[in-house]
Order: sequence, then C-alpha cells, then structure tokens
Amino acid sequence: MIDALLHYRFLQNALFACILASIVCGIIGVIIVEKKLVMMSGGIAHTSYGGVGLGYLMGFTPIIGAFIFSVCAALGIGYIKRKGGNRSDLIIALFWSLGMALGILFIAMMPGYPPDMGSYLFGSILSVTKSDLSLMICLTVIVTLVVFIFYQNWKAYLFDDEFASIIGMKTAVMEYALLVLTAMTVVVLIKVVGIILVLALLAAPAAAAAALTSNLKNRIIYSIIFGTVFCFAGLWISYELNIASGAAIVTLSVACCMILYTAKAICEKIKKRMITAGKLS
Repeated sequence: MIDALLHYRFLQNALFACILASIVCGIIGVIIVEKKLVMMSGGIAHTSYGGVGLGYLMGFTPIIGAFIFSVCAALGIGYIKRKGGNRSDLIIALFWSLGMALGILFIAMMPGYPPDMGSYLFGSILSVTKSDLSLMICLTVIVTLVVFIFYQNWKAYLFDDEFASIIGMKTAVMEYALLVLTAMTVVVLIKVVGIILVLALLAAPAAAAAALTSNLKNRIIYSIIFGTVFCFAGLWISYELNIASGAAIVTLSVACCMILYTAKAICEKIKKRMITAGKLS
C-alpha cells in the first residue's frame, strides 16, 4: 500500500480525509459522549440523508445538501428539546425518520438511481474528491477553532451546565453551538464511513480515550490518536482485502474499544482482589 500511496492521488486524498475525520471525532466525540448526546448525533446524521437526496434531485452537490439538512436538524432538535421538555428521544426519532424518508422520496422522484448513493450511506473514503477535501478542511478548521478558543467555557459547560449558567455563561448558545458543530462533524465523516456508520466513529475513539483518562484535554488527544489509528488501519485492511472501507474502519474501532474496556475491567478486578487479599493478610 505504501508504494500505491506514492502513485495514486485517491489514496492520498483518503489518508488526508482520515486525518481530518480523526481530528473532528477526537474533539466533538469526547464532548458528546460526556454530555450523553450520542443518540442525538445519530439523529442529526440520519436527517442529513434528506439533504443528500435533495442534492441529487435538484442537481447540486449532495454533500452540500447534507450540510444544510444537518445544521437545520441540529437547530430544530435543540430548539424543540429546550422548549418541549424532556422528550428528546421522541424528537430525535422523528427527525431521524423524517430525514431518511425525505431522502428516499427525493431519490424516488429522480428519473434514474444515483450510482454512488452507497458512498453516502456506507462511506467510500477512496472516492473522496478535491472538492470534498476542501469542504472537510473548512469544517474541521471551524470545529477546532471554536472548541479551543472557548476551551475553558466548554470545560465549565461539561462539568455542570447549571453552574456555568449561574456564573454568567450563555448555556443555550453553547448547546446550539455544540449541535451545529456536531452537524459539521457529521458532514466531515459522511464520505469516510457513511451516514449509517457515523455514530460508531463518533463514539468509539472517544469511549476508548475515556477508558484511559478522565482529563478532558488528554481525552481529546487520545481520541484523536485512536481515531487516526482506527482510520488508517481500517483503510489498509479494506485496501488489502478489497472490502468496504467504512465498514472496516468501524468494525476495527468498535472491536478495539470493546477489547480495551474488557482489559480495563479485568485489571480493575485483579486490583480489587489484590487489595482484598492484602487487607485479609
């Protein structure tokens, strides 16, 4: 694969896309896992399918449609959640279903079937184009700057949003900002693992990092590293075995995360036994 990387532009684009995806996953993934917004992220991701279908129907780039639908879904879910009480699971389910249904309807209204539709559903990192990379770079820069410029605010918001509100932070603005940043992250990930599998890549690196440390900054760093390793290794496996890249990346991510948590549980169990044995002796 190293030799092919030096000669083929599509592999170079794929590796660059891996790095961008790992950065946004490492940053936003940690925040949404900490705030227990993983399923809400899944709702935003699946709603974006409506934008993909609209893009095909209207003749513009589907990823732009996905971006518009994702941001609208993020703002809509956030608004209804804040105004409509604690039934967030119902709201997410409605947006999730609506987005998928609109995508199917828009595509059904076309005279033919898009040949690359599967790349948006299941990912096709090897088909990432220069324009895709440009959009991914812009969104990654925005996500990174917003989080790190207001890093202390995010720490307070994650620690206790009620306390953050008391000390004068506009928590409503931060919540909307987080949802919009999540929507941007979803768009970055669509070409890497697809709409169906976005949820796993958002959660797995962040969950693996959480098993190693509770420090927010370290969790973000570890999550970025895990995401990079998972993406690169998954891409290599998919290239060597000629299988779907998105599925390979997600399968590897989830498997490694489960192994890490299992190993941590075993170590903690052994540690408790040693402490108990020490007290008895």
